[in-house]
Amino acid sequence: MRAGDELPPLEIPITRTLIVAGAVASRDYQDVHHDAELAREKGSPDVFMNILTTNGLVGRYITDHFGPGCVLRKVAIRLGAPNYPGDTMTLTGTVTEVDGATARVRVTGANGIGHHVTGTVTLTVAAVPSGPSSSGPSPSAPSSSGSSSSSGGAV
Repeated sequence: MRAGDELPPLEIPITRTLIVAGAVASRDYQDVHHDAELAREKGSPDVFMNILTTNGLVGRYITDHFGPGCVLRKVAIRLGAPNYPGDTMTLTGTVTEVDGATARVRVTGANGIGHHVTGTVTLTVAAVPSGPSSSGPSPSAPSSSGSSSSSGGAV
């Protein structure tokens, strides 16, 4: 990892279910996040994503890229254009600083009407072993069940 490295983009379909589920999961019961009629009465064309859901998606973007050994130390984001159902948010990131195992990544999430989120994430990554360890089998060694293990990192 070096300053200037770009993370691959992540496209996230913005569904009504994602918006409502994210609001409920974060205990944000503001009607603009789950009731389209009340959102329209307040001047919005539809329900829109709350900041806590956005914050979680930014965290997911970083940890998906850097792996399970990644620890988010600071997430500083600012919202812009709302995320409405039917749109797609594309997250992109650029490593701006690296100091040992600590890095700072500039993140942007854009949708069809502009930048939904901009900000920076400070993280640390666990050191990756440089070779086979004597404490256990190598990743390509068969497990006790006879199948080989994988280190894909997907959850």
